Formats: sequence, structure tokens, C-alpha cells
Amino acid sequence: MQVYYPKPALERAMKVQEVILRAISGQILWMEAADILGITDRQMRRWKRRYEIYGYDGLYDRRRKVPSPRRVPLEKAEKILKLYREKYFDFNVSHFYDKLRNVHDMKMSYNWLRLALQGAGLIEKRTRHDKHRKRRPRRPLVGMMLHMDGSPCDWLGNGTMCDLIHAYDDANNRLYDIELVKEEDAITCMRMLKTVVEKKGIFCSLYTDRARHFFVTKKAGEDVSKDNLSQIGRALQELGIHPIPGYSPQARGRSERLNKTLQGRIPQELRLRSIKTITEANKYLKTEYLKDHNKRFVRKPEQKGSAFMPVPKTVDLDKIFCFKHERSVNNDNTISFNNRILQIGPSELRVSFAKCKVMVYEHLDGSISVGYGPHMIGYYPPKNLYTNSHNSQKEKVAKRKRAATIINQKRTHHLLETADILTC
Repeated sequence: MQVYYPKPALERAMKVQEVILRAISGQILWMEAADILGITDRQMRRWKRRYEIYGYDGLYDRRRKVPSPRRVPLEKAEKILKLYREKYFDFNVSHFYDKLRNVHDMKMSYNWLRLALQGAGLIEKRTRHDKHRKRRPRRPLVGMMLHMDGSPCDWLGNGTMCDLIHAYDDANNRLYDIELVKEEDAITCMRMLKTVVEKKGIFCSLYTDRARHFFVTKKAGEDVSKDNLSQIGRALQELGIHPIPGYSPQARGRSERLNKTLQGRIPQELRLRSIKTITEANKYLKTEYLKDHNKRFVRKPEQKGSAFMPVPKTVDLDKIFCFKHERSVNNDNTISFNNRILQIGPSELRVSFAKCKVMVYEHLDGSISVGYGPHMIGYYPPKNLYTNSHNSQKEKVAKRKRAATIINQKRTHHLLETADILTC
């Protein structure tokens, strides 16, 4: 027969437990705990001894002769609270719970841990006042919908904000790729999409926010343009992938929750490993964290099978996941592009390409190729293609100033020598 404690006894025990946990964690002294509860020091020592012997059960009225449903020894509670206070102070409850079970081999309920940390004052008590929303069902097959988002945060713990770009599946929460960059941009997102397509295949749809590298919006607050496509939108269209814009953070709740999960785990893992650079962080994220995350959070999809389609052999992903620009060839068979002059060499196709419309492909590795229809008529190796043109202009002005300074110094030196000769 299951016995339930009356409500007043439960409230009293919870109050006593909260004060004792604060004393155990070092937040207050035992004498202060006695003053808070309105009891003598002797009675406080008696309750502490009871908690050491019987755990949570010792805080109930012993005259009832009924056991408590929750029993945690004092030594175990002290060790847990000490671990959180000294080593895992910035972990969330779920992340700390995983560490206790997997690293320290401690078994306890998640709810007990949450209440213990809240009672000890190590985490804040949260009250939910969210608006009631209807949950969108997940896609039944993997590959039907992928999410991509960037999360700004102080990931390295040095006071500098960086963006963490990630792509994951809506059906099973599997994280396909993740990368830490200084700022989210079209190059990083396009490179990640290309990696996913190469490894998994062509998927059905991509759900993102309305950032300008995903969609073109004529006026702020309006719907995205369906005719005018961004470079990523054009690449998705060529592969038959349907882009889905999110018009509010609430509409993309799964991505926002994933961002919160990553922000509650990755900075702490990087701190434990003393990782301070983006290069080291990406190495850890792609080799270790990706596997651990999927092992912990991947769920079983509703249906077996996959909606991913293999990439046809006739499709050149390097010509799809790139930046395309149409240009006209000059009379001397050159193309002006990004402050560079691209010379087209002799070809069997035509004697001259003057006045022809050609396509310039700006590839993700920094190289450039020029296409005339299906034919490639020029290739140019990387040469700081993604340097900001404003910065390039500044460098040119600085070079001119340095050259003018050298010329003025030479002139001054020459005038001084002439004056010395005349004086003699």
C-alpha cells in the first residue's frame, strides 16, 4: 500500500531541505540556517545528523513511521553540489546530469538534481509564462526537411561574439554539420550545404531565417521575394530544394531550442578543454562533439527509409555551390571582375570572345572559372577574392601615401644637398 504525506508535512520538509542544502553547498552557515528556520543550534545539529543517516526521509516527522519516496545520502548530495560549485558552475541541469551519469557514474533522478540545485541556490527557479502554441509535427522521413541557423554567443569565453552555424534534420534531430565562424555569411552556409549534399544527398526542403544570404526582401517586414533569388536560393533552386523562410523565432522553435542547448553545452566543454581559438574549437566540434551530441539527442524518426536522393553524375556541385556573375568580354578578350583583369586565352570554340556574355564562377575555395555555355574557357587560382573591396581601397590609398612620402623625402634630401653645394 502506497502512503502519501499530507501537504503541510511536504511543505515543511521542502523548506527544511532548501535551507539545509544551502548550508551544505556553503551558501550560508549552519548557525544562519538555524536562525532562518527558527530553531536552536542543538535542534539544527539534530536535523543535520538525521539528514546524514536517513537522507531526505530524515526531514519528515519521524512519528509518522512511514518511509520517504526520495532518499539521497548526505555524502552524495555534498559531492554533487561541490562538483557543480567548483567544476560545472556554468552547466545547465541537463548537461550536468549527463556528466554525473557518464563521467562520475552517479545515478539519481533528473528531478531530484534540479530541485537540489535550486534549493541550494546554485541555479534560479524558473516559472513559465509562455503563450500556448500548437506543436508542429515532425517530418516522418529523414531528408524531408533540414534546418540551418546561426547562433551568436561568446563561445570561447573571451568576450568576443562569434556565430555557430549548424544544419540538422527535422525528423530525427541528427546534427549533420557544425562550424564556428566570426560572423555568419553566405560562404560558410553554402559550404556547409555542399558538404551535406555530398555526404547525404539532395534533400527536399531547407528551413531558415530570412537573412539576406538566404532570401531577398524588398522592404523590411515584408514577405521574401520569389522572383529575385540570392546566391544560396539560386543554388537550392538548381537542385530542386524548396527553401522555407521563417517569419518569427516562435515559428522556428526547434532551431531556437537547439541554439539554447548548444549555448548551454559547447562553451562549457570548450572551457574544460582550455580551447581558446576558433580553429581548435572547430576541430573539437567536428570530431568529438558532433558524435556525442547525436548520441545524446538523436531520436527515432516516425517512418523508416530516407528522402535523400543521390546526386546525379551529370551535376557538378562546384558549379552549383558557388557565386555566379554574368559578364561581357572586352575587346581584348579580358573580363573585369572584383578589381581584377581576367585574361581569356585562345580557344578552339571561337577566334575571339569579344562582346560575348560569359558566366564567372566564384568558387568556395577562392578560385575563379569562366564558362561559355557548358564550356570552361578560363581558370584562375585563388587570390584574396573575398577581401572586402573597401579594405582593398584603403590599402591602395595607403600605398599611394607611402609612395608620396618616399618621393617627398628624396626631394627634400636633394634640395639640402643643392643648398650645401651653393653655400660652399
